[in-house]
Amino acid sequence: MIQQSITEYLPALAASLAVSAVTGHYLIPFLRKLKAQQTEREEGPESHKSKTGTPNMGGLMFLFSFLLICAAGAFRHSEAVPVMILTAGFGLVGFLDDYLKVVQRQSEGLKVWQKFLLQIIIALIFCIYVRNVHFIPLSMKIPFLKGHFLDLGVLNIPAMIFVSVATVNGTNFTDGVDALAASVTVAVAAFFLAAALIIGNSGGSTGGVALACAAMIGGLLGFLIYNHHPARVFMGDTGSLALGGFVAGCAYMLQLPLWIPVVGFIYMIEVISVMLQVSYFKYTHGKRLFRMSPIHHHFELGGWSEVRVVTVFTAVTVVLGLLMLPAVW
Repeated sequence: MIQQSITEYLPALAASLAVSAVTGHYLIPFLRKLKAQQTEREEGPESHKSKTGTPNMGGLMFLFSFLLICAAGAFRHSEAVPVMILTAGFGLVGFLDDYLKVVQRQSEGLKVWQKFLLQIIIALIFCIYVRNVHFIPLSMKIPFLKGHFLDLGVLNIPAMIFVSVATVNGTNFTDGVDALAASVTVAVAAFFLAAALIIGNSGGSTGGVALACAAMIGGLLGFLIYNHHPARVFMGDTGSLALGGFVAGCAYMLQLPLWIPVVGFIYMIEVISVMLQVSYFKYTHGKRLFRMSPIHHHFELGGWSEVRVVTVFTAVTVVLGLLMLPAVW
């Protein structure tokens, strides 16, 4: 058995960072010319009003670098292909939504049912591919119980679709503060990179997942050059939906979807905060549980700067990832 080391994947990380950074240099002026610009919602935080006019759809830069580096390494590490399918598939849904909203000026973009239908189709394609090409079961490892799996039988496929769509919505809601979604996902990708190396060194075939994680980390670091506060570009749904696909894809290739609620706690709490806010508002006929949802806005309106929100949320993700890493063994 060949022992894998993180140093094997540093060139992929560096290459992806470089491609993403160079792409951004040319993409941002193009998006301005295309007038693919952000329009902040009226009910949003007052401090965000100045963001109106910032180029959107910047997720294309790290999505492009991710796919390029993964494709280059897929001949050696074919396990990267399923992660590419789910990442690119959800990214395409986000791109269509962004294009309709910010380029065609259709305020609604894709209808809700259209988004969900496309996401379900993409998740099914991923499912068919991993089961019939890579022969990876959809059963899920149980944290801290070595050798124990949760197998839902005929419900494995619906569970996989639910996990994928829920994760995508989580990453989508997390994208509301400069650098937040990208920074949190760098931490999540670092966890899955470490997990892939651990499983790979225990006999698993995980080189492709490690490659995908390295490529995503590099792509996001390149994107953060332009997305850190004050952001010069936003990732849009193109990027945020792609990130959800990436996280779900890595989790299922490693059979670790039960790790997502903990390692991806920020994604989960963002979704839950919106659900609680809407439910409480309807139940109380107008009262709010949070100052504003998703929950990062609650902290902003409580006096936190965007930089503080990003720092704390990313630190929480890093700590939770470290706590869950021993459960991979």
